[in-house]
Amino acid sequence: MTYFDFNTASEQTSFDLIPKGTLVRVRMTIKPGGFDDATQGWTGGYATRNLSTGSVYLNCEFVVTEGEFARRKLWSLIGLHSPKGPEWANMGRTMVKAILNSARNIQPSDNSPAAQNARRINGFADLDGIEFLGKVDWDKDQNGQDKAVIKSAVTPDHKDYSVIMGAAHAPAPTAGATPNANAYAQATGRAPVPGRPSWAQ
Repeated sequence: MTYFDFNTASEQTSFDLIPKGTLVRVRMTIKPGGFDDATQGWTGGYATRNLSTGSVYLNCEFVVTEGEFARRKLWSLIGLHSPKGPEWANMGRTMVKAILNSARNIQPSDNSPAAQNARRINGFADLDGIEFLGKVDWDKDQNGQDKAVIKSAVTPDHKDYSVIMGAAHAPAPTAGATPNANAYAQATGRAPVPGRPSWAQ
C-alpha cells in the first residue's frame, strides 16, 4: 500500500481580513479588460467596461509587498466613466493622484513644476506595477461577505509614511525630468504626451 506523508506540509495560513485602517505597502497591477477608447486616452486594453451599466474602470489587484500581511491580495476598481455622471470618474482621478503622490514621494501641497510633472503619466501602463502605501478598508463582495480593499493611498504628509516606505523612497524628480512609475516606463523613456486625454489632466 502506498502512503502519502503530510507531516512536512506547511501549516494553514490565516485568512482573517486585514484589519481596517492598516497601512500596507502594495504593488498594484491592472487586470486588462480589453476596452479601448482612443478619444479618451484609454489604450492598451487596460480599461474594463461593464456591459450592463456602461461604466468603465480599471480592475486593480494590490499585493502587499512586505510586513505581517506580505503576499496578501486586495482588489478595488478605479473609476474612469459612469453614465450616471462625473462623480465616479472624479473619484478615480483623485485616487490616481494620491497613488502618484504616494509612489513618488510628493507632498499633496507641493505644486512646484517637478511635483506637477510627477503627477503626470503617459498612459495606464505607467500605473501597472506601481508601488505605494495603501490604507485597508472593508467592503462587501457579491455574496454580502466582508472583503478587504484598498480605497485610498497614503501620501507623504502622513506621520507613518516615511517609517513604512523609507525616508529616501522615490524622491520627486527634478524639474524637466520625466517620472517613471514602473519598469515599462523606465525602459521606454517616453516623454509626457501633448494633448493629454481628459482622464489624465
